[in-house]
Amino acid sequence: MTTHDSESTNFLYPFIDSEETDAKSLLDDLAASARGKAAESARLQRASLEEYGEGLTAAGIEMADRFRRGGRLYTFGNGGSSTDAATLATLFSRPARGRPVAAWSLAADQAVVTALANDVGFDLIFKRQIIAHARDRDVAIALSTSGNSDDLMTALTEAKSRGLLTIGFAGHEGGRMAVADYLDYCFTIHSQSIHRIQESHAMLGYRLWSVAQEHLARPGAYA
Repeated sequence: MTTHDSESTNFLYPFIDSEETDAKSLLDDLAASARGKAAESARLQRASLEEYGEGLTAAGIEMADRFRRGGRLYTFGNGGSSTDAATLATLFSRPARGRPVAAWSLAADQAVVTALANDVGFDLIFKRQIIAHARDRDVAIALSTSGNSDDLMTALTEAKSRGLLTIGFAGHEGGRMAVADYLDYCFTIHSQSIHRIQESHAMLGYRLWSVAQEHLARPGAYA
């Protein structure tokens, strides 16, 4: 392992030393680290479900009501959260079971995102798409590990003004999302680890989908 490689992984595995010669000891440390991270992830997800169980149920029911009226879901985020947003949109639009609903990730179209970033500025890449496509029966879900991203907050403000149901997934202490009056729901994962936050965000998304599916499946849901 080179010095550069060691430095680049120290924040993940601080016990790895460039001079390590005992392979068994190293493998034991790696296994213990993996077990510890899995246990912390599971603990955090349980705690988040306990804290937000009622809110997730209420939000999922509201989403189902909007989907029942022809509403669509828009998800968005930056970096790793943009891939989480895409996964969430796919869960709703192409589920392994249950009813598919119209859902899009606003970060998925590279041509649109780069055109907007170049022409009107990065902070407006999601807001302009909300303006172009959203209706008052739709749903907007923004994912951010910090809860402070300007482009997300700008889009959520626009979405709320247009009557959309607005939901934020945040991390750490929630940032600006936690105190925004234009969010109908904010679910904050209380962790300093981006990895653990994003793992719990995936769980929150699945819970919303599960609640929405349960209510869409009820008799007369599309009557």
